[in-house]
Amino acid sequence: MSTLVAERPENGVIVIFGANGDLAKRKLLPGLYHLEVEGLLPEDFWVIGNARSDISDGEFRALAREAVEEVNGGRLDETAWKRFADRLSFVSGSFAPGGTRDLERAVHAAEGAIGGQPRRLFYLSTPPPAFGPITEGLGASGLAERSRVVYEKPFGMDLASFEDLDRLVRGVLDEEQIYRIDHFLGKESVQNILALRFANGMFEAMWNRDHIDHVQIDVPESLGIGTRAGFYEKTGALRDMLVTHLFQVLSVVAMEPPSKLEQGPLIDEKVKVFESMRDLRPEDLVFGQYEGYPATEGVDPASRTETFVAARVFIDNWRWDGVPFYLRTGKRMAAGRQTVTLAFRRPPATMFRGVPRHGLDRDHLTMELGGDEGVALKFLVKEPGPGINLSPATMTFTYEQTFDSPLIDAYERLLLDALSGDRSLFTRADGIGRTWEVVRCVFEDPPTVHPYPQGSWGPAAADDLIAPRRWHLPDGGDPHP
Repeated sequence: MSTLVAERPENGVIVIFGANGDLAKRKLLPGLYHLEVEGLLPEDFWVIGNARSDISDGEFRALAREAVEEVNGGRLDETAWKRFADRLSFVSGSFAPGGTRDLERAVHAAEGAIGGQPRRLFYLSTPPPAFGPITEGLGASGLAERSRVVYEKPFGMDLASFEDLDRLVRGVLDEEQIYRIDHFLGKESVQNILALRFANGMFEAMWNRDHIDHVQIDVPESLGIGTRAGFYEKTGALRDMLVTHLFQVLSVVAMEPPSKLEQGPLIDEKVKVFESMRDLRPEDLVFGQYEGYPATEGVDPASRTETFVAARVFIDNWRWDGVPFYLRTGKRMAAGRQTVTLAFRRPPATMFRGVPRHGLDRDHLTMELGGDEGVALKFLVKEPGPGINLSPATMTFTYEQTFDSPLIDAYERLLLDALSGDRSLFTRADGIGRTWEVVRCVFEDPPTVHPYPQGSWGPAAADDLIAPRRWHLPDGGDPHP
């Protein structure tokens, strides 16, 4: 499995398409700088930004410094920054067949300064419609040689568009050159699911239908769509989050143990999960839209785009037969969370029949993937006193309290993996194609979109989907008091 190692990747040229965009400023440029601080960028490298905007090298360096300072709270290692900034440049203009000459010259000049035949890494931090033209441009210009190409999600918008894009990309690149990114897979806490389960016999022994009643994967967001109306109106919560992030986390939770923690066996087992997933029907989903969304700038006033989706998923294999997986995500919800909860089956109630249980539906194991990353095990204990009353207790592990070293950002890990040629935490074409197949019927017959108040836990219909069970909320409260 991917690990941070002290070895530097081979020398190379890194090209970021969409280098003045939101993702580049929030994650990519700060991530590359942090890798430089840690001594994990190549010994000799060059970073070239590209976008349609007319930006000079100096303006790009200023943009990058501002982005790094914002992420770091104004702090900067000036020595590391100077080395990093001296290797930043920018090429303006679109990149497609017939319009690649300026970027070709910049890449070849950087390679000449580095010497030898350095590796090329192209990061497509662009809207999905640009993936095809940029890939064709890489092929037509000859830059695809010695390259690795990172594609942001979503890779396609449905099964047909995925197949068209995949065919185009494979016509230019070999599969080993293609890095389809899903940053949730780079999270330390997602990888910890594998360690928690496979390195601990007490958990692996109960990680199956005999002991688990259901699984919840919950990623509510308190933020709205911001300035992404143009993108979000074309995607919605199902394409933006469910088919990508939540399905990928599900594959890590549900997979069989790989023979080795290496990219081939690891990805094989995740794909087997997707192959075993039952196709979703409209009645397996709840769509919602937060009140006020149609008034957002750039949104169609009559928009029926879903900003919330809850899904009930079944995996038809020996381990998970009959165990429902409940997935939920949405914008403008009561809190931002990223959790996986395994709710255990109740034991026979013969001993404690009639004994009061306070504040707990089921004993469960919750893994926090964002914020206070860690693991919490909640169970019932006897209250102190002469009577027999049951109350919940919790045992908690957090990374922050246990380890001195900070967690590496998911994008930093995945950037390092791409530079090093490790595809373990990236997705594969057959797995992505299968996830689009799973939701194909939903596109043909989408469910009703229910309104929900901003700051709530979504539409009440989502509670009907999971009933008689309940969504696991951080405070244990009622989602619709």
